[in-house]
Amino acid sequence: MNKIEHIGIAVKNLEESNILFGKLFGKPHYKVETVESEGVNTSFFQVGENKIELLEATKDDSPIAKFIDRKGEGIHHIAFDVDDIDSEITRLKAEGFIVLNDTPKRGADNKLVAFLHPKSSNGVLIELCQEIKE
Repeated sequence: MNKIEHIGIAVKNLEESNILFGKLFGKPHYKVETVESEGVNTSFFQVGENKIELLEATKDDSPIAKFIDRKGEGIHHIAFDVDDIDSEITRLKAEGFIVLNDTPKRGADNKLVAFLHPKSSNGVLIELCQEIKE
């Protein structure tokens, strides 16, 4: 793993949260994107070398909607940049981590993504991200 790619924050209302975090960071978000497969709208802020991703559910049965129902708004996941997501999945499975999707899928911000179950990482949902090179 190279670095923290972003921190994901689950929010109930993306528009209101964009205003709130824009005030906090002193600048507007740079991108809004929908990821249909995950039932989520995302918004990204660049904060120094780091990114913050806001996540709003687009349907009641999406992972973000379920998270907010259980825990409320707040930090949802930490994403790490990797060079080869397939080899990282293999390595982490061999180390005993529970991988939620063995095959990487297309995520927001031009990334392939895979997730580690929080049960295997001290309650933290971990996202692996690899830049898609087209």
